[in-house]
Amino acid sequence: AAKQRTHGAARRSRPGHILPPPPAPPPPSHALHARLLRHRLAAAASSSLSPLRFVAAAMSSSSAAPGGGRKPNRLAAEHSPYLLQHAHNPVDWYPWGDEAFEKARKLDIPIFLSIGYSTCHWCHVMEVESFENEEVAKILNDWFVSIKVDREERPDVDKVYMTYVSALYGGGGWPLTVFLSPNLKPLMGGTYFPPDDKYGRPGFKTILRKVKEAWDTKRDALEKSGNVVIEQLRDALSAKANFQDVPNDVAVLYVDQCVEKLASSYDPKFGGFGSAPKFPRPVEDCIMLYKFRKHMEARQESEAQNIMKMVTHTLQCMARGGVHDHVGGGFHRYSVDECWHVPHFEKMLYDQGQIANVYLDTYVITGDEYYSSVARDILDYLRRDMIGEDGEIFSAEDADSAEYEGAPRKKEGSFYVWTSQEIEDTLGENAELFKNHYYVKSSGNCDLSGMSDPHNEFSGKNVLIERKPGSLMASKYGKSVDEYYGILGECRQKLFDVRSKRPRPHLDDKVIVSWNGLAISAFARASQILKSGPPGTKFYFPVAGCDPVEYLQVAEKAANFIKEKLYDASSKRLHHSYRNGPAKAPGFLDDYAFLINALLDLYEYGGKIEWLLWAVELQVIQDELFLDKQGGGYFNTPGEDPSVLLRVKEDYDGAEPSGNSMAAINMVRLSSIFDAAKSEGYKRNVEHLL
Repeated sequence: AAKQRTHGAARRSRPGHILPPPPAPPPPSHALHARLLRHRLAAAASSSLSPLRFVAAAMSSSSAAPGGGRKPNRLAAEHSPYLLQHAHNPVDWYPWGDEAFEKARKLDIPIFLSIGYSTCHWCHVMEVESFENEEVAKILNDWFVSIKVDREERPDVDKVYMTYVSALYGGGGWPLTVFLSPNLKPLMGGTYFPPDDKYGRPGFKTILRKVKEAWDTKRDALEKSGNVVIEQLRDALSAKANFQDVPNDVAVLYVDQCVEKLASSYDPKFGGFGSAPKFPRPVEDCIMLYKFRKHMEARQESEAQNIMKMVTHTLQCMARGGVHDHVGGGFHRYSVDECWHVPHFEKMLYDQGQIANVYLDTYVITGDEYYSSVARDILDYLRRDMIGEDGEIFSAEDADSAEYEGAPRKKEGSFYVWTSQEIEDTLGENAELFKNHYYVKSSGNCDLSGMSDPHNEFSGKNVLIERKPGSLMASKYGKSVDEYYGILGECRQKLFDVRSKRPRPHLDDKVIVSWNGLAISAFARASQILKSGPPGTKFYFPVAGCDPVEYLQVAEKAANFIKEKLYDASSKRLHHSYRNGPAKAPGFLDDYAFLINALLDLYEYGGKIEWLLWAVELQVIQDELFLDKQGGGYFNTPGEDPSVLLRVKEDYDGAEPSGNSMAAINMVRLSSIFDAAKSEGYKRNVEHLL
């Protein structure tokens, strides 16, 4: 089963290997396009178990003083948390920009481009192994112009070079490593590299020497190959519609095909679609819920219930598993095993908003308070840990943290895992009940799958997971369900208080418009949907049980932050992100489309006309900046930055929906709100896009 792109090379990911330019000319455009379609589904999750996985914990980021007292490099002047993490490297880093490009052209030397993000596990590993290494730094400083890019701050730059690596070499991930000519054309690339030759693969120092040698002796061939590939990618990624009208049966045909494909990969034992690693992918559950509704409208109840069972079983397994943070709320990035147990521990904002919405949708259909409680769990986590003083919603929390204050290294999951003794010391008389409920063992519980902990990194540690229904466990202990859940809630509160004293994972407090849009949508919808809950409903920690109107206040405050800090009222344009001021990057398609969707939800669920008017205004600007009026659909960038070589039309729904998918939904919604003249314009654009 195809795996989605992940934001970060998988925790079990294969180390990168040098990807030399192909000896033969690049494939013709149609073949390249086919390879793109095949590989884009696996762009960063293509790697599986790694012989170097065990190295990661030992080599993870140091918590010592940055740079060991080194003089900071020019990244110290940047706002990106990821770039600031590298501000004390001995590498002479440049941010993406004219200063670096001009130096490469003046010295006539290649560019070393490294792309990652602040909560990326393997990015931390490569920094400690290579970018803190004086020998590696000297090679880079002598032979290359080194550029560091935060993929969350500059997704347009990341898209160009990730597309290149994925299309030609069958996979990618972060950190993304690409060598460029001074005119920014790619020469060769890869992902993570260990510093020295191991397991028959060249190490990073060997690769740097080989690239230098190739640049000195085969430069013309390298540059020609890069030019040809970029041109063919440009053709392959700018698809145009040959006609404007959508066939009448297109929706039924493709929805049925998609549902059939998903159903064939459904895991009836553990839920989810496909095999490990398993990602919470709300776009899949959403289309299954849509198909459920169509079956019900056609009075095909048996087929409808089969679909619904796939969704509810998946959502229950996710919520019971370790991919869900039972103590603090919210969801981790993905599970490395098939049973949703041991996660890659980072928490991303774009996941929280989408997952909360699919639990809300399922609650609306089933009326089961279980799903509304999980939605509250996610939103309350965001309110408690991820929102700034002015209402802005932060981007992510890292997977890695120190095991104790002053620890020399960070380790993945340290903040979240427990020993049996820690639980006994904290919970006292209720420890046995809690341990049985969450499958806690003195030897550690990461033993449910061979993929959960293949290198015994979590020996003696426990990732909380619910393996039996609470009602069954309550009966075993001779307690009512309410009393039993009350005890568990009190236990989680105590563990939360203990956990709060541990060194916290790094918080990426960058504010990204598109990701805030996904979260604003969930908060706005929850403010009305959760009002339908029966009176007297009991809530258990970490669910706060607040009045749903408070969620609307969170959504409106976040939207106001974007309008005040990330929106230029004179040009009516958005900035992409904010940290100590707006970033240099402009708003991209995702920023406009996801925010418009959020504003429509604010209008529909909150009732204020101002949000609808702003959505309409942003839709006009989105059309001006991104719409392909001749070919249909939207490009992901405005096309105004000459350093961004590809202008792509993204159609892939992965960790986030594509901007084009969201734009299509927005225009359908807008066309249903306005009168005929305005409605027809929206309909024409969405049909051309489809």
